[in-house]
Amino acid sequence: MTATVTGGTTATGSTAPAGRAAGPGGPSPGHARRRRVGLPRASTTPGKVRLVRAGLVILCLGWGALAALMVGQHASAAGDVVGTSEPLSLKAQQMYQSLADADVTVSTGYLYGATPPFKSRQHYLQDIAVATADLKAVTAASGSAGSAVVGSLSTLSADLPVYTGYVEDGQIYNSLGYPAGGSFIEVASEEMHLTLLPAARSVYAQENARLARASAQATGLPLAAITLAVALAAGFFLYRSQRWLARRTHRVLNVGLLLASVAGVVALAWLVVALTGGRADLLQATRHGSTPAETLAQAGIAALQARGDETLNLISRTGDSDFQQDFRVAQGEFSTMLTAANTQSTADAAGPTTAASRDASSWFAVNQRAQQFDHAFDYGAETQLEIGPAGTLFGRLESDLTAAIHADQAVFASSAAAGSGAFTGLEAGVVVLALAMAVGCAWGLSRRLAEYR
Repeated sequence: MTATVTGGTTATGSTAPAGRAAGPGGPSPGHARRRRVGLPRASTTPGKVRLVRAGLVILCLGWGALAALMVGQHASAAGDVVGTSEPLSLKAQQMYQSLADADVTVSTGYLYGATPPFKSRQHYLQDIAVATADLKAVTAASGSAGSAVVGSLSTLSADLPVYTGYVEDGQIYNSLGYPAGGSFIEVASEEMHLTLLPAARSVYAQENARLARASAQATGLPLAAITLAVALAAGFFLYRSQRWLARRTHRVLNVGLLLASVAGVVALAWLVVALTGGRADLLQATRHGSTPAETLAQAGIAALQARGDETLNLISRTGDSDFQQDFRVAQGEFSTMLTAANTQSTADAAGPTTAASRDASSWFAVNQRAQQFDHAFDYGAETQLEIGPAGTLFGRLESDLTAAIHADQAVFASSAAAGSGAFTGLEAGVVVLALAMAVGCAWGLSRRLAEYR
């Protein structure tokens, strides 16, 4: 039996559907095309290029934001070190020293009798004026500070007039020849040592702590290390992306990705140079500027304490062993701090520090002679020794310490300014360069995508 085919119809009368391939269940060409069009885009080269483009743009912008945050924090902290923390720390230090010096000046002036030298009176008034001005400056800048420093500043503001009132009363009674003058001077000194100086020391310590925090933030490494690590990761991803794109598209060079790479290298190099140089300058400012200056200031305060004990012992005329013991304690503190400052300071401060050490040794030797007179109740000879050689040597010691402190502060000022200047323009620069990287990646990969259309 034969089958006849007419117009695509078999003898059985069945007609094959148009567009269907021979064989039962075979897919149509249109169905195959629909499946190819519906393939996941990520599995094609254009889809992968789109993913790489999005990843690079996000990574570049994210790194730019992180770098700007890190630079902003370092620059702000460095600016705070130069413009706020160090000046306030210096004012707090000057306030403490001025108060201690005023007390010593008043006590020494009393030893001259009813009429102290005019220079001594002017020195005392100058100390009080400096302390008052520094107190006002620190108070004005400490509105948002902690309660401890505010309390100490309030104590100073309230009790400084009390101290000066005792001094004025003592000087009036002394000028009239009344013995009560010495009692008022002693009460004033107690007010200074029990109330004013502890409060001033608290303010000074907290302002120094603020300076230390700002310096630590300006030179900190954790966030900087994270930023550099992300930059290296972005650079590696950018390099691998260019290698992959070259293999897929058989194009050796992509201008957009190349420009992004150049911008990334410039940003990374700028960051490394600024961070390294700025950190080195700020560490120099701290280690060889503010730290030895603070140590010298503490040495000067210890010397003032010793000088005050020396004169008060003579004013009281009791031979009190507490004064002599306090003098020896202050002498030991002074020697220790002066040695430490000498190892921390630069060569410019070494000369004055060495001279201060010589003057201190001579002054301590004179004090031993004064104590011998004190034990023998020869107050006249002791007084002449205190207002003569001891006073002269102590004056030289103060001048040498002041010169050394100024030398260290000059080191701080120059190094801190250089460290702060290293971040100038860096925040805006990394933002612009990060945007350039993102634009370069988007443009370069968009050009490759256009070739598939």
